[in-house]
Amino acid sequence: MGISFGNLEELIELVNNIYSFDLNGYSRASLKRRVSRIMDLYSLDFSSLKDNLTNTPGFFNKFLIEITVNVTEMFRDPSFYIALRDEVFPYLATFPHIKIWSAGCATGEEVYSLAILLEKQNLYQRAFIYGTDINSDVIEHAKRGIIDLKKMKAYSDNYFQTGSGDSLSEYYTARYDAAIIHHHLRKNSLFSIHNLVSGGVFNEFQLITCRNVLIYFNVTLQHRVLDLLYASLALFGFLCLGSKETLRSDHLMDKFRLVNKTQNIYQKIA
Repeated sequence: MGISFGNLEELIELVNNIYSFDLNGYSRASLKRRVSRIMDLYSLDFSSLKDNLTNTPGFFNKFLIEITVNVTEMFRDPSFYIALRDEVFPYLATFPHIKIWSAGCATGEEVYSLAILLEKQNLYQRAFIYGTDINSDVIEHAKRGIIDLKKMKAYSDNYFQTGSGDSLSEYYTARYDAAIIHHHLRKNSLFSIHNLVSGGVFNEFQLITCRNVLIYFNVTLQHRVLDLLYASLALFGFLCLGSKETLRSDHLMDKFRLVNKTQNIYQKIA
């Protein structure tokens, strides 16, 4: 099953009218793939999809989980964490307090990775990490700090590649088929719902990570989100984007110093 671009526009309007959720800024090609996947997953034609969104309680949350793409890992892209540790953390160490925003945090693996990295550099006690996502279900999952033990092998491999010299197992307790992140690595974090499309500035941060989120937005929406991230950064704070993302905007490029081109790390200078 699939959906035409004409029907896709009708669906965008329906979701906006019923749920006040604006999908207009999402890349049409990406959105078409995600909606087609939902239709295949639930064996729906376009009419049935609209009916479910209109009349079935709870279906919109399932729809939203698929649309907003919650792909994440602990220490995903180990070279990024090496760059963060070596090129960003020494500067953050000069601040008495470090506020970090993991935007689009999904089920929290990035937040806990940052917590471990901060702990290793003796910075965790003066840091606080805000993890936000648009989806309430993944936020509730993130709050628990419980990760499928089977996933921890891949995550442990990622961590090993950062050259930290210890084992990821030192930071969680294994219980049956679950890994529970140690309490002290959860206490300095807060998970909450935030919509990058329509939400505003809610704090001032020394570090913002927004990785592999912008690629799902069109250029106009990317500019809007980047303006929000810029406004949320303290002067000389750092912005980290995904490997396939860029600042794109000339007026923002002049306000940032490129710290690491390969890892897309920037520092706000104006």
